[in-house]
Amino acid sequence: MNNNAIVCDTPESINAFHMLSIKGALKLESLGMRHSRGSVGKLAKQILKEAGKKAPSNKVALLAEFEAHLRALGILRA
Repeated sequence: MNNNAIVCDTPESINAFHMLSIKGALKLESLGMRHSRGSVGKLAKQILKEAGKKAPSNKVALLAEFEAHLRALGILRA
């Protein structure tokens, strides 16, 4: 039995999990897949604009910018 479970029980860890799930969905969207609840790109653009960063319209560039934003927040490692 593998006990490598992670529990997100603080608001910061829940937010980090949410941001990582957006990154994963955005990666699939940049490869041509669609999300069942609409465009994740719009949500990523909104998050970047709220942070004061420019949100590119290209999905691949948007993914790179979103990953850079997550690195700056300390959510994503190098």
